[in-house]
Amino acid sequence: MSFEVILQSLVDQVPQAVGAILVDWEGEAVMEHCHCDPYDIRFLAAHQGIILARLKEMQSAAQIGEVEDVVVTSSKGHLIIGCIDQDYSLVMNVERECPVALALYHFRLAIGSLKREI
Repeated sequence: MSFEVILQSLVDQVPQAVGAILVDWEGEAVMEHCHCDPYDIRFLAAHQGIILARLKEMQSAAQIGEVEDVVVTSSKGHLIIGCIDQDYSLVMNVERECPVALALYHFRLAIGSLKREI
């Protein structure tokens, strides 16, 4: 299964999904599928590296285990960020009305599929 198929399936299966993007360690887009201007999802993804870096610093200091994923909730939506490996991450943006548990379920399945592809 290709990256494109995995991302399209993720976005199609999650109600109110805005988009999903696979990014490298520098926050550069590898592949995206979205219902918005691709620039918008790329902009979000470029900044996810800052969030992950800070979380990894906290994880190291607190010795709580490896960060797998995180959900950032705002008044307009949810941003889900997950680690695929040391070099790649998945970022998904969903509208506020989207059930987070359902989004996380499909997000984690996509992470597993992406790990097998990479």
